[in-house]
Amino acid sequence: MLSALTSDSIVTWTLYVLVAFSITTWTVVFIKVFQHTRAEISNRRYTRAFWAAPSLAAAMDQQNVAGPAARIARAGFEVLRDQSEGTDLAHSGERRELLERCLRQQLQKERRALDGGLALLASIGSTSPFVGLFGTVWGIMHALKDITKAGSATLDVVAGPIGDALIATAIGIAVAVPAVLAYNFFLRRMKSVVADLDDFATDFLNLAAKSAWRPGVR
Repeated sequence: MLSALTSDSIVTWTLYVLVAFSITTWTVVFIKVFQHTRAEISNRRYTRAFWAAPSLAAAMDQQNVAGPAARIARAGFEVLRDQSEGTDLAHSGERRELLERCLRQQLQKERRALDGGLALLASIGSTSPFVGLFGTVWGIMHALKDITKAGSATLDVVAGPIGDALIATAIGIAVAVPAVLAYNFFLRRMKSVVADLDDFATDFLNLAAKSAWRPGVR
């Protein structure tokens, strides 16, 4: 009796774990959809205003600084405004090197922000089938023990317990598929956004070089 109770409990808790995985997956999906949608809208709005500005100094005075592209530009403008070159380790190097370093660091920050949650999706996608399989194997093992004790192995007796145990594997696969698809989708989106931001940072660096590294300094 205790063995059967333990078996039922383990299979039940396996299903609870899979349900938790599923809830976590869809929570991350909704958060990432919101994050990428907001980033795309903000980047499009800011880059349109940035390239419409008559000069880099005019772009520096824009008030709309929301979104990854705007934060990269703001980080670059802070370097161009700062005239304490060479006064400490943080400002060591030529102006171009300082700007490149600052833009690269901000780009990495944006990449890490967009990368958030992807490792969790990958982990759920890779482990869910095995969690479900564990529940199935455990359930079948104890179902066979109960059938042996009952002394009957007819189809009616075997099909019920084993069929119930197989549900865990099916749920594990059902949880894994959305997680894997979401991971691949958001990974591609992240690479696309980061590539666009890298292009923008390169263009910003070239514009700063043309302005002799001192736009908007009063």
